[in-house]
Amino acid sequence: MMVVTSTSKSSASGRFVHVPGRPPGRPRGRRGRRERHWTLASRVLVLQLLVVLVVVVGATAALGWQLRTDTRRDATVEVTDVAAAVAQSPDVRDGLADPASADRAAIDAHVEAVRRATGVYFITVMDRDKIRWTHPDPARIGQPFVGHADEALAGGRVVETYTGTLGPSVRAVLPVRGDDGAVVGAVAVGVATRSVTQDLLDRLPVLVAALALALGLSVAGSWLLSRWVRRRTHGLEPADLTRLWEVNDAVLHSLREGLVVVDPAGRQRVVNDEARRLLPTREDGTLDVPPALQRLLDSAEDVVDDVQVTDDRVLVVSRLDAHWEGRRVGTVVTLRDHTELQALTRDLDAVRGLADALRSQAHESANRLHVVVTLVEQGQPERAVAFATAELAAAQQLTDLVVADVADPAVAALLVGKSAQAAERGVELEVEPDTALADGLLPARDLVTVVGNLVDNAVEAALGAPGPRWVRVRIRGVGERVEVRVTDSGAGLRADDLDLAMQRGWSRKEHRLSPGGAHGLGLALVGQVVRRHGGSVRVEEPVTLDDGGGTLVVELPVGQP
Repeated sequence: MMVVTSTSKSSASGRFVHVPGRPPGRPRGRRGRRERHWTLASRVLVLQLLVVLVVVVGATAALGWQLRTDTRRDATVEVTDVAAAVAQSPDVRDGLADPASADRAAIDAHVEAVRRATGVYFITVMDRDKIRWTHPDPARIGQPFVGHADEALAGGRVVETYTGTLGPSVRAVLPVRGDDGAVVGAVAVGVATRSVTQDLLDRLPVLVAALALALGLSVAGSWLLSRWVRRRTHGLEPADLTRLWEVNDAVLHSLREGLVVVDPAGRQRVVNDEARRLLPTREDGTLDVPPALQRLLDSAEDVVDDVQVTDDRVLVVSRLDAHWEGRRVGTVVTLRDHTELQALTRDLDAVRGLADALRSQAHESANRLHVVVTLVEQGQPERAVAFATAELAAAQQLTDLVVADVADPAVAALLVGKSAQAAERGVELEVEPDTALADGLLPARDLVTVVGNLVDNAVEAALGAPGPRWVRVRIRGVGERVEVRVTDSGAGLRADDLDLAMQRGWSRKEHRLSPGGAHGLGLALVGQVVRRHGGSVRVEEPVTLDDGGGTLVVELPVGQP
């Protein structure tokens, strides 16, 4: 497929700007009007015609030369065969062997009959002194033979093109031997050169017709090719195509968003630098697309700003089908990196949770202070002191436990904030007494991601429980690993659903995966942290009623990147 960024040249600014509905062309200046405009299709057509013309002319010359050579060879074979037949004739052999008793008139009549039957130009029988015994012109009988016959009279043969008394001819001169094998004379047989040329001319029309047909077909093919080139290039000229490619390449490399163009067959056709930064690359240069993202690409629906979680990034993905003249030519996918934004959002959630907890405590403190003041005004200071002491102990119990056992301040603030949020929603958040987390074991952002999303998921599950709604959290981070255990009173997560639950789009209520849905981002982010640190996630089924709906356990090794 092709991704087109239409452009045109602005003479004032020198920039390449798009003009809709009009392909970019050559600037219209005074010089441009004087120059002849050659389109790419025209250049291809002219080049093809020149090539075809050169080929046809060369083929014509080669075939003409071959035809001339073949014609002369055929003439040589013909005169040689006729000369050999005459030299073997008994009348000729006997007559030349015994000239005194030879009937020269009979020999001449016999040879003339052979000449007429074979259609050769002349047949000359000569004795050893090269005196003609036969000739088409009777006046030349008895005169010396004009030509080369010495080699034939010596027992050899002569084949040549020679100009004799009858004009230029292709001739063969062969010896005539007597019964004892001695050379007693020679026979010369010739075909006029003009006959050979005429034979060549007789064959030329077929050759010319074949070459003309080939030329016509080549011209038609060149014209069709030029039209095809014009259609495929949308009428753009080479300079326009070069500028267009340069602009598109510059845009692709300068985009802050990842861009992937996929053809209808699913092959990646365009991948810019940002896309290669956001997704891993295979050995063949294509992107290694995660399964969840691949399902989105394979879907037939357009998607805008869908959140996808990879092993180390959070991406916002948009997918749109590309059409050209009503025909689908591929899919355009844009990728935006929201990893840092998600991390900052999680940090902000932790701070907001702490602020909500402080706000809730301030509100409750105002109510409790009002009760204490009222009791004092009523003359019951002892009850006021007892009430204030009890409320202070209850309020400080969770804070003291978290601060004492969780050395990481971000995680401690997160737990306090989540506790207040859960209480406002009617869910009791309990941090188990054996919680212990040293500071600096793992990056605070990763711990906040894991703990925060597990707690949020557990609170949502607990809200669906008919009975007591509670969530228990235990964090153990001593030595070589950190373990986060979260138990809730909800319906629980089946162990068989764990792999799907860690993907984007999982709905715990519906127990199904909905790609592109609004659910499942939290556990997907937890899975991202687990994969990045080489940890593990497991589900522990409940054993007793006190175990609630089950426990989700995340283990992260210390010291991993």
